[in-house]
Amino acid sequence: MEGGVIGSCREKTLKRTLKPVKVHIQFLRVAVKMGLLVFVTVLWAFSFSLIGEFLAGQVDSDFAVLSRVLLATLIFLPFTRWRGLPGGLQLGILITGMLQFGITYLCLYRSFSYLSVPEVLLFTIFTPLYVTLIDDALFRRFSPVALLAAAIATFGAGIIRYDGLSEDFVTGFLLLQVANFTFAAGQVGYKHVMQRYPLGIPAYRTFGYFFIGALIIALPSFMIFGNAERLPTTALQWGILTWLGVAASGLGLFLWNRGACRVDAGTLAIMNNVLVPAGLLVNLLIWNRDADLLRLAIGGGVIAFSLWVNARLHPRARLVGAA
Repeated sequence: MEGGVIGSCREKTLKRTLKPVKVHIQFLRVAVKMGLLVFVTVLWAFSFSLIGEFLAGQVDSDFAVLSRVLLATLIFLPFTRWRGLPGGLQLGILITGMLQFGITYLCLYRSFSYLSVPEVLLFTIFTPLYVTLIDDALFRRFSPVALLAAAIATFGAGIIRYDGLSEDFVTGFLLLQVANFTFAAGQVGYKHVMQRYPLGIPAYRTFGYFFIGALIIALPSFMIFGNAERLPTTALQWGILTWLGVAASGLGLFLWNRGACRVDAGTLAIMNNVLVPAGLLVNLLIWNRDADLLRLAIGGGVIAFSLWVNARLHPRARLVGAA
């Protein structure tokens, strides 16, 4: 009997010892599967700096969006499978492209006419809230932990980017919230579409529909609102647009959405705000722009803490299988 008591005590002690280890292992597994999202975050951090330095205010925004869509479409078009696919899958991916790429980028570029750059960066931090709310709505549930983690991440990004607000920003704010909502709806929607229609073919065979959807929005917008007198005038500008279309848009959006299929909604929401400190860091190191390093460190720490909160407390903070 004494041996049984001792054995039971040892078992309880072992469970208490292993509990934090299991938590750390769970966090590491999520971190590994976040690899695609981290890679794209770095890619987009460089891309935003290129836009701000060489394109903003010089090249027509509608043409910039259209060129990115066209190049990305040309990359995936040869690999696209046209027959033998469920109609719901084709339509679903088409709509996510219209939302996440087409509408998002058109609204984002237009917001610069009403907002300063710091205000634009500040107002993009609400995307994680939309990600969690849309994901919960599609599943008809409410996840307070994921929403809490997204709110913490939003607060952390706000620490980094809050520089005060101009008096007249309502129009720009609303445009940017449309962009945030459609970007969130696109990535969450793509994840749900791929889960609903599992296929035995590589995902890149269907991603062409995504960019065709974006083209349905971008082409008419350029034809109606575009300014042909503000096309790129230098080889550098054409080169940057090519990079943005091939790498940031083509490769970046594909890998981001594939990464979104591998993590829970809370992690995906938080990763949408990691771009804020990453973008500031790239801009600081390469273009030597002013940045408050203390706020960058504190805000980055808060965002990292939000990721830990989600991985530690969210019951669905695990890998999500998708084709």
